[in-house]
Amino acid sequence: MIDLRILREDPDRARASQRARGEDPALVDQVLAADELRRSSASHFDALRNEQKGLGKLVAQAPKEEKESLLVRTRELAAEVKAADAAQNEAAAEAQRLLLGLSNLVEPGVPEGGEEDYVVLEEHGKPRDFAAEGFEPRDHVEIGRILGAIDLERGAKVGGARQYYLTGAGALLELALCNLAMAQAVRYGFTPMITPSLVKPEAMQGTGFLAQAAENVYHLPDDDMYLVGTSEVPLAAYHMDEILPADRLPLRYAGYSSCYRREAGSYGKDTRGIIRVHQFEKVEMFSFCAPEDAAAEHKRLLGWEKEFLTAIEVPFRVIDVAAGDLGSSAARKYDCEAWIPTQGKYREVTSTSNCTEFQARRLSVRMRDGDGVRPLATLNGTLCAMTRNIVAILENHQQSDGSVRVPEALRPYLGADLLKPV
Repeated sequence: MIDLRILREDPDRARASQRARGEDPALVDQVLAADELRRSSASHFDALRNEQKGLGKLVAQAPKEEKESLLVRTRELAAEVKAADAAQNEAAAEAQRLLLGLSNLVEPGVPEGGEEDYVVLEEHGKPRDFAAEGFEPRDHVEIGRILGAIDLERGAKVGGARQYYLTGAGALLELALCNLAMAQAVRYGFTPMITPSLVKPEAMQGTGFLAQAAENVYHLPDDDMYLVGTSEVPLAAYHMDEILPADRLPLRYAGYSSCYRREAGSYGKDTRGIIRVHQFEKVEMFSFCAPEDAAAEHKRLLGWEKEFLTAIEVPFRVIDVAAGDLGSSAARKYDCEAWIPTQGKYREVTSTSNCTEFQARRLSVRMRDGDGVRPLATLNGTLCAMTRNIVAILENHQQSDGSVRVPEALRPYLGADLLKPV
């Protein structure tokens, strides 16, 4: 949620942000008009309530011959106060509804455009030349079959499209990735968390996932609960309605969770394999910090993502995501994309977003420092999304005989330096 003072004082900034996202700038003016009506309705109610209180005192002190006329006005005023109260509540609800529809303000310097208008910031590692090595690389589906690591057929039989089993080496590889990710997070002071997969509407709404991402969210209507698509949701809501002492910040959490996504709108995309699935496990970094420290914290999260991808020895690049491809909560987002040899392109494996004060305002998470109580900033970053990292490892570290070399950093957790065909 955007600070209304910013909207009132600099509406052009908000309009420009909406345009950059490809969203309606007129919503800014609708919010401002609704806010003005809310304030005037509240003032009208307060004036009537003050008159009502004053009239009550007059009635108590008035001579008998004047009381009847005062009582008539008292009854009229009671009806007016009731109507004004209803009007101010309605105006406040409408202003809040419109304000919740506004996405976060895009940071200066974010690239303009849509999904394909990102800017490449860095490239790390060099893709292997399989032709020079004398063999054609297999995709992760074929390698997974050879290793007995991925079972797509039985996944579809039991759970339908985009479902899978990780078996044998595949299951062990996922557990090793989780342990490597958590070990790194703990080393940098993150508190490990295993988070709820089901959350209340307040948590989902507060993090902004019921905006343009709503079509990909699983909702259980009988319980009015949501399955999370990322542990960002329960981690952001962990301190909902709390005031945190400034000297405790930053508070950093590493959440392990299952993630559920409907993948609506992705018909025909990545139908082969486990790149785009309905359920996967993930270790997510989350940080609460002072707003003035958020930009620096964002770079730290990106640095930790880069360190993890370097540890698993896959070529990757870092992109600055364009404004039209940001989630509603993000003011800026960096993606790390791993090289997938059989696709001949980079694919997203991590994202890190600076959500500034947007989520904290919606969830009422605040900080207390020498200047009083104020909203703080929230940031999130993928440390390891298991399935896509498994794809990157299998394809980049495959050998001509179908075996897969285990990256050195993973060997202590996997107990092997080679995954062998079965």
